[in-house]
Amino acid sequence: MLFDHSKLSRSAIDFIEEANVDALLENPMKHDPVRFQEVLAKSRAKEPLTPVESMVLIVGSETESEAIFETARQLKRDVYGNRIVIFAPLYVGNYCQNDCKYCAFRRSNKEEVRHTLSDAELEAEVRAMLRQGQKRTIVVFGESPKYDGRFIADCVRKIYAIREGKGNMRRCNVNAAPMDFENYKTILEAGIGTYQIFQETYHKPTYAKMHPAGTEKGDFLWRLDGLSRAYEAGANDVGIGALFGLYDWRYEVLGLVAHSHHLMKHYGCGPHTISFPRIQPAAGTDLSWAYTFSDEVFKRLVAILRLSVPYTGLICTARESPAVRREVMDFGVSQIDAGGRIEIGGYSQLGDVQVSEKEQFELGDLRPLDVIVRELLKDGFIPSFCTACYRKGRTGQQFMEYAIPGFINRLCTPNALSTLDEYLTDYASEETRNVGRRVIRENLEQMADGDRKTELISRLERIETTDERDLYF
Repeated sequence: MLFDHSKLSRSAIDFIEEANVDALLENPMKHDPVRFQEVLAKSRAKEPLTPVESMVLIVGSETESEAIFETARQLKRDVYGNRIVIFAPLYVGNYCQNDCKYCAFRRSNKEEVRHTLSDAELEAEVRAMLRQGQKRTIVVFGESPKYDGRFIADCVRKIYAIREGKGNMRRCNVNAAPMDFENYKTILEAGIGTYQIFQETYHKPTYAKMHPAGTEKGDFLWRLDGLSRAYEAGANDVGIGALFGLYDWRYEVLGLVAHSHHLMKHYGCGPHTISFPRIQPAAGTDLSWAYTFSDEVFKRLVAILRLSVPYTGLICTARESPAVRREVMDFGVSQIDAGGRIEIGGYSQLGDVQVSEKEQFELGDLRPLDVIVRELLKDGFIPSFCTACYRKGRTGQQFMEYAIPGFINRLCTPNALSTLDEYLTDYASEETRNVGRRVIRENLEQMADGDRKTELISRLERIETTDERDLYF
C-alpha cells in the first residue's frame, strides 16, 4: 500500500465488489424479453439504471439492438437537444512515475521525449488554441510529484488570464492523478471545471497486471476513491472513465455504471461526464494482448451507457475515427474534442503530422476544428462552446435539478447558438460561416416567440456587429 488509507473518503469502499460485477459476468442472466422492455421503459422515464439492469441490455438479443439504439437516440434528444459540446485537450507535462503497460508516458519507455511546458510555452499553446476558436480545454498531466496541486492550480490560473484577440479560455477542466484532500482544495481554488480521473479498468486482476505494485497507480482503492475525495474537498463536477481494451468491455460498462451509482448514493450527484476511449497504438508499446472489439460493439456500448446514465455527458474522444464519432453522436455522445493535439507543445510547435514520441497515444481524428464544426452543422447539430452553467453555478447537484425537468435544453440552446455565432464571426471559414448562419436561422424559427427569443436575436446581432462577446443566459 503506497498511500495512507486513513486519508480515504468517508465512502471509501470497493463498490465494484459490492455491485457483484464479477458475478454478473461469470453467470450472465438469461435473456428475458419482458424484463428487457421494462428496463427500456425505465430509461425512457430518464431514471438511471443499476448494473443489473444495464446487464439486461447487454444480454439483449441481436434483434433488439435497434430498440436499444432508438431509445438511446430519443433519450439523448430529450435531455440534450441537438447540441454537441466542443473542447480541446492541452497536455502540460508527460513525466510519470507509473509504469502502465499500455501507455507511452510510462516511466520505462525510453522512446518518449519528456518535457513540461514552461510558462512561455504554456502561453504559446493557449494562444494557438484561442486562434482556432477554442473556448474550453482539459489540461492533462502525467502522474508525477512535479504536478502537485499547487503546480496544477498555477497552470489553470495562467490559462484563464490569457486573452488572444476577442477570445479567452472560459472553462478549464483537469485530468490528473488522484489527490489527497489538501491538494484537491488547492486546485479547486483556481476555479477549475470538472476534475477527471480514469479508473482505466474496474477489473482488479487486470488492474494489478497493468499497474505494477509500488507505483502511484498500483493502489486500486486509492484510485477508485479519488473522485469521492474530490467531492468531499468541494468539487462540483467530476468525470469518470475507463480505457476499453484492457479487459472485457461488458465489465467496464458495468463498472462505470456502478461508479455512477456510488457517487449518486453518497454525494447526491453522479459524474458530470463519462469517457470510454478505446486503446490505441502508442510509441514503444506492445498492445498485441489488448481486448479489441468491433465498431458495432463500440456503438452498442455507447447506447447502453446513454440508457444507463441519462443525465451524464458522454465524451467520445478523437481516438475514434471521424466515421465512428459521427455515428455515436446521434444516439449517445454529447461532447467531443475537436481540433486537438496531444503532443507536448503540439499546438504551437508542430505541424499537421502526429509525433508519436511526444504523445500518449495515437489519434484517429486529426481534422481541423473548422472542418468538424462544419460537419456537425451539416448533420443538424449545434456545435456549442458554452460554459454558462459552470459560471452561473448550475453544476453538480444543481445541474441535476435543472436537467431532470428538461430545463437544461431550454437554457442551453440559446447559449449554444450565441457561442456558435461567436465562432462563425471570429474564426470560421466562409463555407462554415454560411452553413452555420443557416443553422442558426433554422433554430430561431423553431423557437417559441417570447422575451428569450427576442433577447437572443438582439445578442446575435451585437456579436456580429460589435466586439461584445460572452453574452449568455
